[in-house]
Amino acid sequence: MAETAGVQVVGVLEQRLERPNPATLIGTGKVAELVALRADTGAQLVIFDEELSPAQQRELERAIGNDNVKVLDRTALILDIFAQHAHTREGALQVELAQYEYRLPRLTRAWTHLARQAGGAAGRGGAAGVGLRGPGETQLEVDRREIGRRITHLKQELEEVRTHRANYRRRRFEEGIPVMALVGYTNAGKSTLLNALSGAEVYVADQLFATLDPTTRRIALPGGREVLVTDTVGFIQKLPTALVAAFRATLEEISEADLILHVVDITHKNVQEQVATVLQVLEELEATSQPIITALNKIDRLPALGGGNVALADLPNSVPISALTGEGLPALMSRIEEVLSEEMIELTVLLPYQRGDLLGLWHQRGVVEREEHGPEGTRVWGKAPARLASRLRPYVWPSRAQRGGG
Repeated sequence: MAETAGVQVVGVLEQRLERPNPATLIGTGKVAELVALRADTGAQLVIFDEELSPAQQRELERAIGNDNVKVLDRTALILDIFAQHAHTREGALQVELAQYEYRLPRLTRAWTHLARQAGGAAGRGGAAGVGLRGPGETQLEVDRREIGRRITHLKQELEEVRTHRANYRRRRFEEGIPVMALVGYTNAGKSTLLNALSGAEVYVADQLFATLDPTTRRIALPGGREVLVTDTVGFIQKLPTALVAAFRATLEEISEADLILHVVDITHKNVQEQVATVLQVLEELEATSQPIITALNKIDRLPALGGGNVALADLPNSVPISALTGEGLPALMSRIEEVLSEEMIELTVLLPYQRGDLLGLWHQRGVVEREEHGPEGTRVWGKAPARLASRLRPYVWPSRAQRGGG
C-alpha cells in the first residue's frame, strides 16, 4: 500500500504483542528501536499497519522528536490512496467525508488551518484573525466547528447521491434486467475482467485500489440475455469502518445485486486470507443471500492449475479464468447464464395485447418457451427473473377466478 501511495519503504519493524501498549501501541523497547531506525534511514514518514488512536499517534510523534516526521496509521494511508484515485464527484465526496471524520478527533493545538475558512488566516502554523473567534474561543475549537459543518454538508450531499442511486436501481428493477456485482480483494483483476466481458475501457493498473468509482456496463450472455455488471471498490483486510460508512451508497450496489461474481487472484501467496476477507465483508454488508460465482483469475501466470490453490476449487461455482488472455471466459459466461436461469421463476401468463412491452422485456430478460395468441391476449409459457416475475404476476393464467377459486 505504501508503494501505491508513492512512498518508498526504507525499513520495516515487526512486533508481536499479547496486548497493545495503550500509550504507543508497541512496547517501549520497540519504540526506541523505531526511533533509532528512523534516524539511521532518514525516513520522513512512519506508517503503522494498524489503526492508531489520536493519543498513540501524538505520543509516537513526540518520541521521534522531529517535527518534520509524521506518523500515519493504516486508515490514513488508505485514505490517501483513495484521495488519489477518486475521479468522480461521488468518489471525491465519499473520500472527503472519510478524511474529515478521521481527522476530527486527531486535531491538536498544532492545528492546520482550513484553507476554505474566511477571514485573515495565515498559512500552516500561522495565526488567524482574532475577529473570527468568540470570547475565549481557541483556534482548535474553530477548526473543530468548521470540520463539523463540512461533515454535515458532505453527508447531505451523499444522501442525495444515495437517493439518486436508489431511484436508478428502482428503474433497473422495473426493466427486469438482472444485475451482477463484481467483488474481490483489491488488485484481483476485476476491472480487467469487466473490460474483457463488456469491451469497456475501464481504467486498469497493477496496483491497489486502481478502481475507486463504481462502473456499470451491459453485457450479453451466450443465450442473448442481457446483464448489468457493476465493478466496485476492491476489498482489503481490516477495511476501516469509516470507509465502509462513507462508501455506503456505493456498497449498496452489492447488497442489491441479483448475482455476485467474486474475482480471486489465484496466484497470490495470501489467496486464502484474501478470500476470507472478501466473504467477511460481504457478511458485514448483509450480501450473503445472492448466489455467488467464483472466478479464479490469472491462471495464465500459473504453470499448471495446482499446488496450494487447488482448495479454491471447492468455492461455490468456481471457474478458472484469465481475464487478461480470455482463457476460461466462455465457460464463465455460460456459468453466469446457468446460475441466473436457476434463479428464474416459471410462469404462465395471459398478457393483454396492450402489454406488449412486458412481452418484449420477457423475451429480452428471461426465457419464453411458448406463445399462443387468442382473443383476450397472448398466452405465454416460460421463465422470468424475480424482478420481472413480480410485474407479470397480475397476469398469471389461469387466475384464481378461472380456477374456480372465486
